[in-house]
Amino acid sequence: MLGSSRRRAVVYSVLASILPLGGACAAARAADAATHPFSVHDMLAMERISDPQLSPDGKRIVFVRRVTDLEANRGRTDLWLVNVDGSAMRRLTSDPAGDSEPRWSADGKLVYFISSRSGSTQVWRIATDGGEAEQVTREPLDVSSLVVSRDGTRLACAMDVFPDLSPAETRKRLDETAARKATGRVYDRLFVRHWDSWKDGRRSHVFVLPSAGGPAVDVMKDMDADCPPKPFGGADDLAFTPDGSGIVFAARDVGREEAWSTDIDLYLVPIDGSAKPKCLTESNQAVDTNPVFSPDGKRLAWRAMSRPGYEADQYQILFMDWPGGTGKPLAVNWNRSFESITWAPDAKTIFTTAENLGQRSLYAVGLEQPADKVTTVVEKGTVGWADVAGDRVVYAMDHLRSPVELYSARLDGSDVRSITQINKERLAAARMGEPDQFTFPGWNDEPVYGYVVKPADFDPSKRYPVAFLIHGGPQGSFGNHFHYRWNPQAYSGAGYAAVMIDFHGSTGYGQAFTDSIRGDWGGKPLVDLQKGLEAALKRYPWLDGERVAALGASYGGYMINWIAGNWPDRFRCLVCHDGNLDERMAYFDTEELWFPEWDHQGTPWENPEGYEKQNPLNFVKHWKTPMLVIHGALDFRVVETQGLSTFTALQRRGIPSKLLHFPDENHWVLKPANSILWHETVLAWLDEWTKE
Repeated sequence: MLGSSRRRAVVYSVLASILPLGGACAAARAADAATHPFSVHDMLAMERISDPQLSPDGKRIVFVRRVTDLEANRGRTDLWLVNVDGSAMRRLTSDPAGDSEPRWSADGKLVYFISSRSGSTQVWRIATDGGEAEQVTREPLDVSSLVVSRDGTRLACAMDVFPDLSPAETRKRLDETAARKATGRVYDRLFVRHWDSWKDGRRSHVFVLPSAGGPAVDVMKDMDADCPPKPFGGADDLAFTPDGSGIVFAARDVGREEAWSTDIDLYLVPIDGSAKPKCLTESNQAVDTNPVFSPDGKRLAWRAMSRPGYEADQYQILFMDWPGGTGKPLAVNWNRSFESITWAPDAKTIFTTAENLGQRSLYAVGLEQPADKVTTVVEKGTVGWADVAGDRVVYAMDHLRSPVELYSARLDGSDVRSITQINKERLAAARMGEPDQFTFPGWNDEPVYGYVVKPADFDPSKRYPVAFLIHGGPQGSFGNHFHYRWNPQAYSGAGYAAVMIDFHGSTGYGQAFTDSIRGDWGGKPLVDLQKGLEAALKRYPWLDGERVAALGASYGGYMINWIAGNWPDRFRCLVCHDGNLDERMAYFDTEELWFPEWDHQGTPWENPEGYEKQNPLNFVKHWKTPMLVIHGALDFRVVETQGLSTFTALQRRGIPSKLLHFPDENHWVLKPANSILWHETVLAWLDEWTKE
């Protein structure tokens, strides 16, 4: 797909060949007048494709299409169908409540999906050749994480229940609790709260029921664990066995150690719940997840980490003969982390995605001769889903100049064709900045990658202020991805050049690079950021090094606070979103304790120096840079008192500062109206301090 600037260049070239010079210039001015620089409003206007599913015959794709409803202040989702050649795209469902999680029936004539159109979230189905949707489940609780068995006779889904109670009994207890005048809860173990929710004793359990509707069986009865694991698990955490007699699912069943253990295992259980779940991966004390059976039913593959307590360890793919085999790793010498599993129809190849030098690439990995050979299929962009349709691979991809669209290519990655172009007109209307990836010698002169995104209406004779964006994680990446919260095009459209550095600790550059941040949050990454900014200023002379603002969220917010005390003279202003001020206290008020225990090498009482040596609180005395602080009240990962403490320190020291507080947002800003307010406030802050 042509980017907007390239499209304009083509239009101008054609016009110049048929018009006099003055006419061509007038046409160019008219074309620019019909467009506008990219803004948060364009970002929200972009329609989003998610959860694509290939039909059993490989000829059609059903997917979720999301539009932003500013009036309702939320996204609305419907299901759409398209042929793999891009033809006959049409809406399959339409309901104001929204539909999601489409899953094909075995014969491809029906699509099952999740919808709240009945007032609660239930399973529905609709014929692909037309007709009205029919409700399948009528459970007293909301359902999610829908999976269909291979023969189409069974459905699996998840419901939040008290482990010793049925859905109906759970509903009764919830209603009784809501009717009480006393609102207090008593806890005797962690988690007390997780991500953005207070815990009340319920667990997400897997239920199996006939696809025609009927009683749902809790196959995790009395199991004090969640499947999908909270808070970000999904339907890919469970799979029917090939013969349909059982379910393999992922769960963390570790008792009182749940808040500091990453030991997620795979379990096998009969679909009628007649036996207790059997652990298949007991020998591995780290993460095991994403079970996927081969098309011939002879093998089970899954993703696994090897180091307990480390959430950013390298994912390997393991596979075993089914049933009763022993897990064997795939491509053990490959230095990337597998993020997905898709079997080829012949069961001899697995397609997988992995972060790779600022991209999320698509790969094919052979299981047989040549065994363990990894072949790049799609290198550039961010590939989020892939499947095999005959002699072609179909996939979803986005990049810095476009949201997700669907594509197809030959199995070797050649002959790329577009399947969808749902944002073609919107992209043509918004002028964006051109991205450029660069490298430089970072800490210890090791190669580090970064991106620069030019201002939307770039003029090489001008000098532009810089928005220096710092990613979170810290095991994350600001790569070739169309982000809906930290999109560099929002700064490009406002007249800034965006600079992003994938410092030591970032993902996609080999596991050793990711591991290197452990115990050194304020060391190697800061050196990389310092060297990266200077390298960008030297490489791109149109960057104005005197007008630079630094912004970051999560770990990036921590880094903003660290920069304020350890690099205090570099930036005109700072923006800290959901960042820690006090790393020692942050251990005690967060929820997932395995994260600080790994990154800071122990608990604060076992290794206090690991927390104090890189604690922004200890350097507040050096602060002088104006800062905007942003925090969400429902952020239980980085709690709001960290943001309030940052603002208090700034105000007490007399440093120009503002606080933007969201009472209804978690670690992310998700509501459209809040996103608009966020961007308007941030850009106004940058304009105040960097635009002279």
